[in-house]
Amino acid sequence: MKIVLDTNVMVSALLRTGSVPAQVLDVILGRQVTLALDHRIFAEYQDVLYRAEFMFPRDRVADLLEFLWRSGERIDAEPLPIGLPDADDLKFIEVAVSALADALVTGNLRHFPARQRHGVRVLNPRQWLEFWAGTLR
Repeated sequence: MKIVLDTNVMVSALLRTGSVPAQVLDVILGRQVTLALDHRIFAEYQDVLYRAEFMFPRDRVADLLEFLWRSGERIDAEPLPIGLPDADDLKFIEVAVSALADALVTGNLRHFPARQRHGVRVLNPRQWLEFWAGTLR
């Protein structure tokens, strides 16, 4: 299975150990799914995770980012002619479509209106964990 992970899920995972977003990240870290990303998503991960406001240990963030870049599937995403409520979110749909991802996991479902998803399954972390668990049966 291949997924795209919105930055807000990554932040939530690191803020709350044991939370549903943290469980999603654990599945990725356990290499039970493939993370699809491009240079834009990776740059956003870097920018956000290194922000002083979060106080994440820099060495932990560096290790996580290195793992994600090395183990993830790097995509050259095709641009899509769509408008989203937050234009910064377009990269996530573009990568999901180009990667033929099984899902885009986000905490902001409303940022991805159904008519703009280009067939991509957009799920919150809990929905995705349930979907993923169902594929293991």
